[in-house]
Amino acid sequence: MREDDERLRVRLGDRLTEAGCLRTAPWRAAVKAVPRHEFLRGGFFEQVEGASPTAWRPVLPNGDGRWLERCYADESLVTQVAGTVVPGDLRGEIMRTPTSSSTMPSLVVRMLEELQAEDGHRVLEIGTGTGYSTALLCHRLGDGSVVSVEVDREVSGRAATSLSACGYRPNLVVGDGLAGHVDAAPYDRVIATCGVLTVPESWIAQTKPGGIVLATVGGWLYASELARLTVHGDGTASGRFLDGQISFMLARPHLPPPLGLLPDIGSGEERLTALGPDLLTSDWTTRFVAQLAAPRAQHITLSGEGRTHQILIDVQAGAWAVLTEADRGWRVRQGGPIRLWDAVEDHVARWCADGAPGLDRFEITVTPDEGQVIRWLGGRRSRG
Repeated sequence: MREDDERLRVRLGDRLTEAGCLRTAPWRAAVKAVPRHEFLRGGFFEQVEGASPTAWRPVLPNGDGRWLERCYADESLVTQVAGTVVPGDLRGEIMRTPTSSSTMPSLVVRMLEELQAEDGHRVLEIGTGTGYSTALLCHRLGDGSVVSVEVDREVSGRAATSLSACGYRPNLVVGDGLAGHVDAAPYDRVIATCGVLTVPESWIAQTKPGGIVLATVGGWLYASELARLTVHGDGTASGRFLDGQISFMLARPHLPPPLGLLPDIGSGEERLTALGPDLLTSDWTTRFVAQLAAPRAQHITLSGEGRTHQILIDVQAGAWAVLTEADRGWRVRQGGPIRLWDAVEDHVARWCADGAPGLDRFEITVTPDEGQVIRWLGGRRSRG
């Protein structure tokens, strides 16, 4: 297997270089040196084609000849579902939500390149996962320069075993990654391999002035983007979004709450709306803008009595909006202390009036006083 593994590593590095994801020699050397399959020894889950709801089945090293090739494919591989179930636990299929994965290599290396780490830099990684990206960091910077925090003890333990098998021994911490790891601070770079609603102030406080925080920021409408922030001497941070429609599993404390009982959609105030619900499902950038207006809202579709309702619900605020197709377009009915769809309409209209700038024209700032604020350049601010 060793010759096959080496061939596949080299081929992966060449493909990522040709695609423009892998741009510099140190990271190319890391990709060609670190065996990704060692971090997938426990197997992975593949989606069962045509299953509804989504089902997953295990692909194991000893049971499927495709395993090694798939380890070096440019795809994300689910390694845990339902918070505890790993491929070796299962014979058959499971219909549960993925909770841990090995991120597609092109995204891993793109983020590592965007981190702009240099020799001598100390890096805090949020989300160890399988340990593959941790190994790449170790190869590039040295074990003593890498601290990786993982909330799941079992996941961290498996990563430690794989890292050790490859000869890497970074500082692995089990804990809440949103709190960082103050004991080893300050860091030159912070990189998060999970999505967040807001960039934690702890990451900024634990980063040296001039250092970089790289994180995927989104919301519960599931449009997210990679943000690169530079930390300033006054304890604030600011930066831009790196356009590319990047999505990660949200950090567990940032997952949406259960919807509970649905609102009485026959109550509230109704009116015609100029915007239909397609903006919640089609164009990524438009959905990101809508999400800025309602970052804690969840979107569901409800069908009954020959009609389909598109519903936004902010459980914490107790607010909701229901869109229903009408003869002249769409009607919206809203209830609760805030008008969710009014906010979405206003935000999207202002963005369009400013020329609908792309996400690379969006700026993010985090301050101790105001928290997280996102705006498009020349446009309005949105508090996270």
